[in-house]
Order: sequence, then C-alpha cells, then structure tokens
Amino acid sequence: MHGKHSAEEQRRIEELARVNRFEGFTDEEIHQVVDTATYLTVPANWALMVEQQPADKAYLILSGEVSVRRHGEEVARLGAGEVIGEMALINHKLRSATVVADTPLEVLHFTAETVAALTAKIPHFRDALIGAVEERIAHDQDS
Repeated sequence: MHGKHSAEEQRRIEELARVNRFEGFTDEEIHQVVDTATYLTVPANWALMVEQQPADKAYLILSGEVSVRRHGEEVARLGAGEVIGEMALINHKLRSATVVADTPLEVLHFTAETVAALTAKIPHFRDALIGAVEERIAHDQDS
C-alpha cells in the first residue's frame, strides 16, 4: 500500500513514525520522512531480508514484530519503533541476518536512494540511522 493516503491515514502513519529514533524531528521533517518512504503492509512469515544478501533497503517498523535470525537461530525479536536493515545499507555490506515477520507488519520502506534523498533534506536523518547501527553493534558486542 503506497501512494496517496487520506489526511487521517497520513496523520496516523506520521504518529507511528514519531518513534524515539526520530523524536527530535519537527512535524515537517516527520511528514517528509513518511512522504519519501514507502508505506507497506507485510504478512506474517514473510522474509523482509535474507542473511548474506546484498543490502538495498531498510525498514522502520510501525506496528508488529519480527524475528532476527543468524544461521537459522533467533538472536532477537524487534517491534514498533525499531529500524531494521540499516547496518548493511549504511556500511555497504551483505546482510548479517535474516529478518522474518512474526506478525503482520506495517513498515516504512527505505531504499538507498530514499536514504540519500532524506539525508539531503534532513541531515540528521542519517544520524538517526547511524544511531540505530551503533546501538545494534553495542548490543551485539554485549551478547
């Protein structure tokens, strides 16, 4: 589902996108993020990304839950407010994990081009993604 939303749907999506990762963003910046990204619904059991595949997208989970798996073993469960896929996209590496929807999801989908466009308009957008990368690396080192 992408394209024009009703004003009510747009407000709801923007409210869901106002997660801690983007808490310092203005209303206009949140509007730009939602407008530039692609809103998608994803069915349960769908693989959003596969380990050792090239990175071409990242997602902000608006609602639902995913399982993060490495070598077939679940290493994390993530939900609303989490950014997934950003590590490989920012670092230009292969995927380090497979991510599967455990429940139906609502997500904002970002391509490398979308990230570049948003970073050009909102310089701290990239900082928000890098913050997610740094948190994930710190968590992985603690595990």
